[in-house]
Amino acid sequence: MMLLAIALFALMDAALKQLATHYPALQMAALRGVASLPFVLLWALPTVGVRGLLRVRWPLHLLRGVMAVAMMTTFIYALGRLPLSTVYALFFIAPLLVTALSVPILRERVGPRRWMAIVVGLIGVLVVLRPAGDGLASVAGLAVLVSALGYAVSAVVVRVLSRSDSTQAMVFWMLVLLSLGAGALAWPQWRLVQTEHLWLLAAIGLTGALGQFAITRAFALGEASVVAPLEYSALLWSLALDLALWGVLPDGITWLGAGIIIASGLYLIRREAHHAEAEHP
Repeated sequence: MMLLAIALFALMDAALKQLATHYPALQMAALRGVASLPFVLLWALPTVGVRGLLRVRWPLHLLRGVMAVAMMTTFIYALGRLPLSTVYALFFIAPLLVTALSVPILRERVGPRRWMAIVVGLIGVLVVLRPAGDGLASVAGLAVLVSALGYAVSAVVVRVLSRSDSTQAMVFWMLVLLSLGAGALAWPQWRLVQTEHLWLLAAIGLTGALGQFAITRAFALGEASVVAPLEYSALLWSLALDLALWGVLPDGITWLGAGIIIASGLYLIRREAHHAEAEHP
């Protein structure tokens, strides 16, 4: 289920990248939310009903909505300017940021080895960005990092929300707030959607909704320490899509940086699994 989810999300991002050069990033963020809402409702209403969607902790959902607008807008902006594989390589820093943010927000304890993994991951980001050369230390490259930070904050908020709210409610309200927030900000520069792009919007909605369902089932069926590393299979999908659709491949420095980030992420997952076993043998 996790591998299926990652494949679906990669296809969704490829469709977003196809449209990112035709429409403003804020408009695409709003359309991404609107396109997935009908499919999510088909899942949410039969399982938790209307009451399950309304009984939520509104302040945290509003915060997550703000993060969703920032995350999707900056991510789509970067997709329109960088290869998909490069965007993914930089975005892989997100799990490390989740661990770092869990200290001040959730009061979790992170040992020196996990802090070292976070630092190594940040070094990998610097390798990909190449700030001292003619690399990707541009607005687009930095936009990916902003998106990863927004994702990390949202993920920490989800940890708190999951104690009281259903997964269906969290997905539904994230999409609603993303659609409304990004749509309101995009309205002054809104462009009429061209007829030939409607099938791509439908594909974005379907793959996004199915991907969300699949990743939810993956974490429900398997241990996080086993499921989470499969997220890095996204890099293989991005390479295949970059080559097939745009005829590009990352250079050696990007490969090196991505390898450092992924290695530090895998080590962090292993350490967190070991820490969890020590606390709950």
